[in-house]
Amino acid sequence: MIRFPGVTALVVAGIVTASPAMAAVYRFEGHFAAEHGTTSHPEGKVEAALNTKTNLVRYTLTWSGLSGPVTAAHFHGPAPAGEEAGVLVPIGGPYKSGQHGALVLSSEQAQALQNGQVYVNLHTAALPNGEARAQLERLTPDARP
Repeated sequence: MIRFPGVTALVVAGIVTASPAMAAVYRFEGHFAAEHGTTSHPEGKVEAALNTKTNLVRYTLTWSGLSGPVTAAHFHGPAPAGEEAGVLVPIGGPYKSGQHGALVLSSEQAQALQNGQVYVNLHTAALPNGEARAQLERLTPDARP
């Protein structure tokens, strides 16, 4: 029997090096809660999915129980729950519950999201600094894209 160890090594090496880098998709969720002394009772949540290869985030926002219409919405961070931070990425309007969209984060912003340091803030005329906040928490690794 004739053996070709070099050929086997090349074939195995080719399989390993030819594989594209795989990305994971992580899912996040946060439930809106009142902030900044509001007397309203906001309900709803943010659902998001992050592709770790492209840093693309797809999101859906649902809410009710605010003092009035949403006038602005943003992803904020980095900050743990209970602390405030600046705007990372604005969410474009017009604003209505059930709104969905997609945006690309920087590597640093994506890492902050994975570390639980990003939240979504809903602003209203009555509370321009934010009436409802949803801190995003990673749920479980999802399927590969």
